[in-house]
Amino acid sequence: MSSKTGYMVNPARVHQLNSSSGKYGPVIYWMSRDQRVDDNWALLYAAQLAQEAGSPPVVAFVLADKYPGANARHYGFMLRGLAEVEKKLTEKGIPFRLLSGDPPGAIARLAHSISASAVVTDFDPLRTKKEWKKNLLKKTDIPLYEVDAHNIVPCRVASGKQEFGAYTLRPKIRKLLEGFMDEFPGLPLFGKRANVNTGAGQGKNAPGKPAACLEEPYEGSRLPGEIYIPAEDGSLMDWQKVIRKLLKQTDSSVKEVENIVPGEDAAMAAFSRFIQERFSLYGEQRNDPNAGAVSGMSAYLHFGHISAQRMALEILKSFPKNPSGDSFLEELIVRKELSDNFCHYNDHYDTFEGFPGWANKTLNTHRKDEREYLYDREQFELASTHDPLWNAAQAEMVKTGKMHGYMRMYWAKKILEWTPSPEEALATAIYLNDRYQLDGRDPNGYTGCAWSIGGVHDRAWGERPVFGKIRYMNDRGAARKFSTGDYIKKWLQQ
Repeated sequence: MSSKTGYMVNPARVHQLNSSSGKYGPVIYWMSRDQRVDDNWALLYAAQLAQEAGSPPVVAFVLADKYPGANARHYGFMLRGLAEVEKKLTEKGIPFRLLSGDPPGAIARLAHSISASAVVTDFDPLRTKKEWKKNLLKKTDIPLYEVDAHNIVPCRVASGKQEFGAYTLRPKIRKLLEGFMDEFPGLPLFGKRANVNTGAGQGKNAPGKPAACLEEPYEGSRLPGEIYIPAEDGSLMDWQKVIRKLLKQTDSSVKEVENIVPGEDAAMAAFSRFIQERFSLYGEQRNDPNAGAVSGMSAYLHFGHISAQRMALEILKSFPKNPSGDSFLEELIVRKELSDNFCHYNDHYDTFEGFPGWANKTLNTHRKDEREYLYDREQFELASTHDPLWNAAQAEMVKTGKMHGYMRMYWAKKILEWTPSPEEALATAIYLNDRYQLDGRDPNGYTGCAWSIGGVHDRAWGERPVFGKIRYMNDRGAARKFSTGDYIKKWLQQ
């Protein structure tokens, strides 16, 4: 292993979820939300702890048996990104293990099998991930550290409560931002052929194996549910076979998309193209779905293939005091971190109960208002409404795995207008968003649906049927902003 690099991850990024004290032994990085090797504070912290143990961290990713809303579109994108993760980790001499089944059980078994001294994992505000961590704490007594590698200002540090809106969170983030906008250190090189004891035994071929495959020579070292299909040269997994095998076991009714290439290298390339080709348009044209002025980075941010902090650093370096830069950083930092704040501090982020009191009151008052149109979930899913603009937005999402942000607001508000209740509207919007968007199952999505349907982070507007005081949108307003005809033609006549 290389000598210590001298870096120290900002302790404010790290939150210990139990009171256990560490022991000497290997460190596990339970990768989940932030699926990248570069610019990853959680991996860097695991490496920092591992240096004290004299061996590389063991990076583990667990494929849950069923993750709510996920299908072949999501699993295919994720698995192709993980193939790149394994390759990059191998170059750093860091073992990678792909597990399946119940995530806390799988991590607990790994920790026991290698006599781990600690587990480091990503911060995630969503209910499912929180439950996984709680269950892991029931299965092991070693320290569990959560590192916020997704937000620039860690969610818990930015605020200790649910914020009313961007106007209350923004000054808190601005006050703290400079203290967290440090450049990333390089990940230590532990050595490609390091003879690292991962606790599985001392097989006769162990010293000659790359670190990423250390578990392969060890007889009896395989964990229940561990996935390992070696390439012919024995150096890395054969990811094409792994992906084919796993996708056969996945809901394949929603196909993978070809318009977005997964992985952190592709993410950086996509961001570079945005900076070079479209960034100057962002400030004035980002709300025009036909302008091509948006970054298209939402899927990469959702899967953690790129760091928001890396993006912000590059923007500030190349475009200081630029109108497009100011607008982009507002969305990248304040608005994105506001979504994490909402989901972290509001246990009902995906239900009617999570809406603010004024919104619940006004929606209840108008609960029995007559709806001019009513559609069921299947009609929405098939883009079979009377409104060609809404149908075009649904078609864009189904075909490409993404939808322009302005259209996603319009799309969700019309679901409220055309369903029997706000509860059904929210459930339908979340179902469709999570099923077809590559960035579904994300705090941004849940918060966006709650803003559109339940007034979260918004204020009361003029009262009208069905919506009450919830902000209203219609196709005439959209037509004043951009050519809705061009948008409809593009997505309904392909």
